[in-house]
Amino acid sequence: MKTCLVVDDSKVIRMVARKILEELNFSVVEAEDGRVALDACKVSMPDGVLLDWNMPVMDGIEFLIALRALPAGDQVAVVFCTTENDLEHIQKALAAGANEYIMKPFDSEIIQTKFSQIGLI
Repeated sequence: MKTCLVVDDSKVIRMVARKILEELNFSVVEAEDGRVALDACKVSMPDGVLLDWNMPVMDGIEFLIALRALPAGDQVAVVFCTTENDLEHIQKALAAGANEYIMKPFDSEIIQTKFSQIGLI
């Protein structure tokens, strides 16, 4: 079973994402900010990360840069999931190493499509 780390400071978003991902047969780990997520990756590297941008302690871009610097961190598929929808944010995320980018609010179909496009499903 593939694992997905859901990184978002909103408990509601994490719960919705967990439900969708578990229906897609993922084992889900949750983190409320980038620092907690990075610590989780150091313990066990996930197959994929669903990543929010705006979070306290360590934001999504800071987490992504730190993740990519870890051993095997370049093997993880990362999908940004955020309300930041301007071209500048999308380009910054992709330049930092994101594989894909989706907007909130999201649904099962959107996640399934994006995860399929990047080879997680």
